Amino acid sequence: MLKISKITAPSLPNALVGVPTETVACNNWAADYPYAPQVTFAAAHNGECLFLSFDVHEACTAALVTEDNGPVWTDSAVECFLSFDESGYYNFEFSCIGKALLGFRKTKPDARHADAAVMRTILRHSSLGETCFAERRGDNHWQLQVAIPVTAFLAHRLTSLDGLRARMNVYKCGDNLSQPHFLSWQPIHTDKPNFHVPQFFGEVEFEG
Repeated sequence: MLKISKITAPSLPNALVGVPTETVACNNWAADYPYAPQVTFAAAHNGECLFLSFDVHEACTAALVTEDNGPVWTDSAVECFLSFDESGYYNFEFSCIGKALLGFRKTKPDARHADAAVMRTILRHSSLGETCFAERRGDNHWQLQVAIPVTAFLAHRLTSLDGLRARMNVYKCGDNLSQPHFLSWQPIHTDKPNFHVPQFFGEVEFEG
């Protein structure tokens, strides 16, 4: 079980400095998608917000999606899926420049997406800035930090994350990159790439 530490967080991008990192290294479909970038993440909270930090080294990076709730998974993207109970799970997805998608669903096709007002409450800071760009090839390194308020968990009336238990998985993907890849923090046992599989989420606990 991953313990998500409670911190007194300064503003982004420094909220998770010193928080231990986890590796996103499960290449569950390596036979079809052998390329695997180097990816780590850190998670912490302050009761009112979930903080996530991602560090990525990869050979190709693109940021073509221009708006929130667009197909960010086609760009160079990181994702965090989280479930508090059996009612469904949240999928938070971020491109490398911080364009975001948020949905809540019980199954993959049955999504409720956050509106623009909710999306504006999710703070993001990317080392690549906010401007879209075509694919860049080379020794690319980028970082992304996000702060997700409890009010963004739109199907739950949360007032604090203190002491909560949940299930979670974290991903790195880039469906339309010249080297597409589908990595996860916790292993996934499906024939084809699919992140919408809450049965493979790992347990996490928010420090009280």
